[in-house]
Amino acid sequence: MKKIITFISLFLFTSVNAGGHLSDKDKKATLKCTGLYYANSMIPQGTLELDKIVYSIAAKKFLTSYLIKEGVKEDFVNSELNKSIDELYGKPYDEKKTGDCDKYIYKLIPESKTEIEKLVKSGIY
Repeated sequence: MKKIITFISLFLFTSVNAGGHLSDKDKKATLKCTGLYYANSMIPQGTLELDKIVYSIAAKKFLTSYLIKEGVKEDFVNSELNKSIDELYGKPYDEKKTGDCDKYIYKLIPESKTEIEKLVKSGIY
């Protein structure tokens, strides 16, 4: 009997953690950062350095893919990004908010900094 209970407990524990799904708080924050990067990518080049625009495009692409892999519906991601654009479009680049998002994402998603930098260097964004 102990073996059965141990097996069931182990099975349930690994099943719950195997998905690696984001908490609602992390999902919301990641969507907010993705929207910020998306809005930053639309700032005209004459107003913002090209490297920051390219980084923002790559980060937005990486995070969109990540969210979908984590089970967030693509339609929901797109809807939330549209809300961010409605709110942030035309506003100047916010160094502090962008830096805070960078730190948050790098901490939340292992190897995210490396993956975003790969996208930047590849030119495929």
